[in-house]
Amino acid sequence: MTELIRLNKRMAELGLCSRREADDWIGKGWVKVNGEIAVLGKPVSPMDRIEVDKLARGQQDKQVTILLHKPMGYVSGQAEDGHTPAINLIEARHQWRDDRSSIRFVPRQRMGLAPAGRLDIDSVGLLVLTQDGRVARQLIGEDSQVDKEYLVRVQYGKLAAGEQQTDVQSLFPADQLARLCHGLHLDGQALKPAVVDWQNPEQLRFVLKEGRKRQIRRMCEQVGLTVVGLKRVRIGRVKLGQLPVGQWRYLAPGEVF
Repeated sequence: MTELIRLNKRMAELGLCSRREADDWIGKGWVKVNGEIAVLGKPVSPMDRIEVDKLARGQQDKQVTILLHKPMGYVSGQAEDGHTPAINLIEARHQWRDDRSSIRFVPRQRMGLAPAGRLDIDSVGLLVLTQDGRVARQLIGEDSQVDKEYLVRVQYGKLAAGEQQTDVQSLFPADQLARLCHGLHLDGQALKPAVVDWQNPEQLRFVLKEGRKRQIRRMCEQVGLTVVGLKRVRIGRVKLGQLPVGQWRYLAPGEVF
């Protein structure tokens, strides 16, 4: 017997939109199943034919995705503990002057703009904010295969006040580097294999395919490392590049994660 699932979930699985968008479209009568206008919560099978009105496609085409070089001291999502959310930087005066996009910024673009992934308050680098549920699902959905690259400055072991190591690589055991690549657990669950290698004697490069809360910092703690600087430089095929700290640009046409 074919298993039935909710229509909004099926639409998300097909990459048509997010579940939230699907519910909005269904509520507006923009979705048909087997030629009939669908209702919220409708169960469907993989064999059912789903059609989406061009009005929904037009709405989707107007959605924007923004790349921000998040500074330290900003939180990715909602304001918390008095800290400023990164979305506050999405203003015309902070748009990168080298942004080649033809999109003209208007304040209403901030409506529905949400971070697709975390970057904690003490970290900097590439943060994606999007109105597009397809982008969000690609980056943070349960089945996401998009990797993220980070440059991480570290210190090893307990240091005296004011002490700094200049060659952490020579002090750090090779077997512990192997554990960072595969073998650690967080919150009782095994972490997916990662790529971790040295970029210079004080800096590691991490490439991850998951994003647990403060994952890199917690991974480092387990092998005796302390993170003193963390920067995300790539998400999938999109790089931070020369985007200045505190400035943003639009995801360019044809630029994909």
